[in-house]
Amino acid sequence: MSQLYGSTPMLSRAATALKLRSADAADRLRGRHDPLVPPRRLQFVGAGDFIEIGDEFLGHLVELAGLEPRSDVLDIGCGIGRIARPLVGFLESGRYAGFDVDPRGIAWCRERYPADRFRFDLVDLRNARYNPDGSLSPLDFRFPYDDEAFDVAVMTSVVTHLQAAECEHYLRETMRVLRPGGRLLATFFLLDDDSREALRDCRTTIPFHDFEEAEMAVSDPGLPEEAVAYDEGWVRERLDVRTIERGTWRGAPGRSYQDIVVACA
Repeated sequence: MSQLYGSTPMLSRAATALKLRSADAADRLRGRHDPLVPPRRLQFVGAGDFIEIGDEFLGHLVELAGLEPRSDVLDIGCGIGRIARPLVGFLESGRYAGFDVDPRGIAWCRERYPADRFRFDLVDLRNARYNPDGSLSPLDFRFPYDDEAFDVAVMTSVVTHLQAAECEHYLRETMRVLRPGGRLLATFFLLDDDSREALRDCRTTIPFHDFEEAEMAVSDPGLPEEAVAYDEGWVRERLDVRTIERGTWRGAPGRSYQDIVVACA
């Protein structure tokens, strides 16, 4: 009996893989296959529709961060190309660079995007949630790009998995590689009067512990990187914030799921 029970997770994974492969095959038969949309079994970048979320953030980048067809773009934590895909048709003279810790995503993107305009870098950064065996501490990591190399930088669901010292380092590095006047669009879970009230009332989609006076709060003390929230004042002390759009994670209507922060270099 123990062998039978032990095989259950394996059988479940096999059934899920078969279901995802069948869905991909059905898309191809319907003519809905997009060569820049990865197979469902490789879509490790989070919940939600891959195409819809990518298109959504292209809109945010244009409307909130001033993205233009000539902009040079840095995608911090690029995953498997969710932001890159809509930029292929948008960027004209502009170039794109992205980095991530996941070798599957980087390898997949390198095979499919035009190498003259799109660059994907693999970095072996240590993160308890995504890459626990990484060789490089995030605190020692220098983004592999020159100073003032980009007009726009985007971080979606990145700082929400970084603790305070790491987050602060990433923000400094981002400002280093942005040109004067460049824009950062980053998603956060922000702690402010509104979100703290929602947390007290259990209206948020994610609970955070010890959030009342904290500059940083986590959803799982045993694995802090699972989800991290930052006090809005802490963020404003470190960034020249120009726009904040509240997210639906608070249990109320919003522009996106997480809070969107736009800051100027």
